[in-house]
Amino acid sequence: MRLDAALARQVPEHSRSRLQNWLREGLITLDGNLADPKRKVWGGERIRIAVPPAPTFANAAEDIALPIFYEDDALLVINKPAGLVMHPGNGNASGTLMNALLHHVPALAGIPRAGIVHRLDKETSGLLVVAKTLTAQTDLVRQLQARTVKRHYLALARGKVSASGTVDAPLGRHPAQRTKMAVVKHGGKEARTHYVVKERFARCTLLECRLETGRTHQIRVHMASIGHPLVGDTTYCKGKSGNPTLDAFPRQALHAWRLALVHPDSGADMAWESSPPADFAALLEVLRGE
Repeated sequence: MRLDAALARQVPEHSRSRLQNWLREGLITLDGNLADPKRKVWGGERIRIAVPPAPTFANAAEDIALPIFYEDDALLVINKPAGLVMHPGNGNASGTLMNALLHHVPALAGIPRAGIVHRLDKETSGLLVVAKTLTAQTDLVRQLQARTVKRHYLALARGKVSASGTVDAPLGRHPAQRTKMAVVKHGGKEARTHYVVKERFARCTLLECRLETGRTHQIRVHMASIGHPLVGDTTYCKGKSGNPTLDAFPRQALHAWRLALVHPDSGADMAWESSPPADFAALLEVLRGE
């Protein structure tokens, strides 16, 4: 079989793409020589893998309250509050979810991205999973790639959404504003969002959105592309709704309320549900009263 396929079988704790990168970087040799990932192997060859050291997160652990929804030896499910950034970056050198994770589980310093396998935007609340071991991380990444991880969101969209449906439109960087994403005709990545109408109000609609793919800002861009941007999303909608209550909401009204996956160790089906946080729930109550 191909060398990269054989490696994936021999060291399943590492993803095939990671092994292919190591091959290209010369970190894996076949009988003492560099080898192409497509090289055929027959059995009996000697393979040496110079596993690079995991990235270090010097002084990155911070004692930050971590809203843990579920935890065992393989994974953590976090109920992320709105306003919490996923990992350090420009303008956010500390105080992130990654900093909190490294304090809670110091061993995550030896795992790429401290075990984070998918992300939520800063102002999006709700459930996300973090791997506590390299094997669990690789398994969860494969589940995400196979689209077997089920992620359901509650989204409050502006306007009256007439019926449930699907937005199937590729996403890429906005051609003029590089910090934004957009539906693009050429060069975008496949993106598909299914949505179901849950409740209608005078000037907005509560939707349940299910991601088939997981692109940056996917729900926000897809709903804006069909004329129903999310309440509070000033990045993808600049105008006023005509309702002061909606216009005063300080973030995009988006909550990851349900997460389902196969446990990477036991193989059991797992699912969790999280009610909307206080600000989202209060907004819905006001709308129902109106």
